[in-house]
Amino acid sequence: MAKIDTLELFPILPSPSGMAALAAASVPAGEGYRTELRSLPVRSILNRSVSRRGLSFAWSINPYRGCEFACRYCYARYTHEFMELEPEEFERKIFIKQNAAWLLEQELRQVRDGEEIALGTATDPYQPAERHARVTESLLEVLARQSGLRIGVVTKSTLIERDIGLLQRIAERNTLVLHLTITTPNAVLARLLEPRAPRPDLRLRTVSRLSQAGLRTGVLCSPVLPGITDTGKALDAMAKKAKEAGASFFCAQPLFLKPCSKEIYLKFICEHFPALEGVYRERFASEAFVSSAYRKRIQETVKAVCAKHSLGRRDGHALLTREVPDSPQQPLTWSLN
Repeated sequence: MAKIDTLELFPILPSPSGMAALAAASVPAGEGYRTELRSLPVRSILNRSVSRRGLSFAWSINPYRGCEFACRYCYARYTHEFMELEPEEFERKIFIKQNAAWLLEQELRQVRDGEEIALGTATDPYQPAERHARVTESLLEVLARQSGLRIGVVTKSTLIERDIGLLQRIAERNTLVLHLTITTPNAVLARLLEPRAPRPDLRLRTVSRLSQAGLRTGVLCSPVLPGITDTGKALDAMAKKAKEAGASFFCAQPLFLKPCSKEIYLKFICEHFPALEGVYRERFASEAFVSSAYRKRIQETVKAVCAKHSLGRRDGHALLTREVPDSPQQPLTWSLN
């Protein structure tokens, strides 16, 4: 099994060997569609984020380990390697974190003024297991009792609509920004790429409903897939749909392939876009990231389509909340420059 640099992405627990022991101590918690659910004892729910990608938020919360959506490109598969599980088991063995709300209540004391908390950075907080486990809901109940926090939620799921009332309570006393990831408006492509995530049109409907509820909501068109979704026409079409849905902002970042997801994604390419396989293998042969020139081209294209459709944009990997106006409907511009 390939060795993974534990500081590259979002550390959840500091010790991989300790994580394997906790996984071994987990107990069955039911079954989903082709998934095994297990209850996982954890020591922490609020995790300090360290990333070579330059992500600006300080803290992350992931209520689950593993994700049923089974996205072919998902970088977070590496977290199952900490538990001595194969990356392919990431969508088949889902671990539900125990005592999450109680832990968060204690650990929020570590958060300093101005620091950001991101919910759903590695696994989707509204994946199907949440319908019954309700861990995310319990965490939002804790956050709704706080004030002065900067909070962002990232999801592909329409289930977030269940918690509109809770999110409104959080937004009354904190800065809250919601992100719906919609990689493509093409339902056929989305089903191949993100097998168990809701259809793109349903996610856009969720953007509309969240915005209508007065919640600041934007669209993450990420990752941008070279040769598939990276044209100006494709990004313009996605930005147009985001605007029509009432999104406050729009952003897109290029694909990056870590060792844990590389072969799974390339298998998808080989099966559905065989003409691109050689290009992908060459481009990602030794690096997980695209070239700076390619990244700049995507950034310029996103800037142009945001201007065209009067959408705020989010440059670089700034997560959420630093420069938001009072009105959720007012266009936003985040910049790391």
